[in-house]
This record gives sequence, C-alpha cells and structure tokens, in this order.
Amino acid sequence: MTQSGLIVSSREGNVAIVKLNRPEKRNALSQDLIDELIEVLSQSDKDVTVRAVVLTGSEQGPFSAGADLAELAHISTTEAFQRGWLKDLNDSIEGFRKPIIAAVRGFAYGGGFELALLCDMIYAAADARFGFPEINLGTIPGMGGTQRLCKTVGKQKALELILTGLPVTAREMEQRGVVNKVVLADQDVLEEALRVAHIIAGRSAPALRLAKHVVKTD
Repeated sequence: MTQSGLIVSSREGNVAIVKLNRPEKRNALSQDLIDELIEVLSQSDKDVTVRAVVLTGSEQGPFSAGADLAELAHISTTEAFQRGWLKDLNDSIEGFRKPIIAAVRGFAYGGGFELALLCDMIYAAADARFGFPEINLGTIPGMGGTQRLCKTVGKQKALELILTGLPVTAREMEQRGVVNKVVLADQDVLEEALRVAHIIAGRSAPALRLAKHVVKTD
C-alpha cells in the first residue's frame, strides 16, 4: 500500500485501488491532491503488473465535491490558468492506457463528476448523486465534462444539467448511460467495481489497450 496522505493506493492482485483521501474537505480537488493523483496514476500506468485501476473516494467521504473553492479563492484567474491543474489531470487520465473504473459513493459534483466521467466505467451506490453546480458560481465545468456528458446523454439533457446545476440520481444516470450500474443499498459499490476490474484484469493486456484506444478514438 502507498499512502501519501491525500491519495491512498493499494493492490488487490492485478488491480490497483486508488482512493481520494481528503474526507474532511469532502475529497475536494486541491492542487496537492491532483499532483499526488497524477503521480500515482503514472506509476500504475508504468507498472506492468497492474492491469486495471479502480478510483474511489475514502470511506468517510463522498467521491468528490469538485474543485477546492477555498484554494481557488486565493489565486487569480491568470494564475489558475498558468497552473493548468485541470488540464494536467485531464491529460493524465485521458492518456492512461489501462482500464480505469470509478466507484462512486455519496456524491460526485463539479470537478468530481468530471473526474468520474474521465474514467472508462462508472459504478455507483444507490444513494449517489451527480451534478455540475458550477453555474451557481457563475462559471461552467472546465475539464471537458460538458463535451463528455453531451456525447453520452445528448445536447438537450446535458444542457439541462449544466444550466440548472441541479443534482441527478445515480438511477437516472444509469438510465442515461452515464453510469454502468447502480449497486443496491445493501451492497458495496467498491466490491462490485473490483469484481468487474478483476474480470478485465484477466484479459490480454495488449487487447485491453487496443480496445480502449479504438473506442476512445473519434
């Protein structure tokens, strides 16, 4: 197990489990957390014994509340652009060659929802919620979430979610094709995501990389 503080990484056979570990801040995406997540994912991508990754939040917190607004409040728009932290995270997961599955407990809002959308599959707890509340702050999702959501649910539904900022249930996201499966209330979403990850990890590594590349290529 690797425990760097904000990210906790462990192994279950050929599957890496990567947990956001900032429950006191609802797993908000601070610069430090993003940097650690990028580093852990880079290590997993290079490790030939890792065949799949499950990304989740800490047991005490939700998946992620999105960007750390307290941190952003202390930097200028120019500085935020120069840091490019959202782009770095986007590029890290977009370029990740192995299957990565999100296991969502609680809620995934804003950048947290975008982080889940970056993954290849999403498994959600029955009480999970998803949403883009950025419109309430006078801005819009900034990590490609608008485009990814539109490709899955269509322009009209994507605009409804983005323009209203209202949260949506995991069940509706499953019906819309965003969530692969909603896990029943008496079941553990992480266990279900791991079950699928182990099936995937048993397949040919070159075939997995090729399949992921072909599906993601427009």
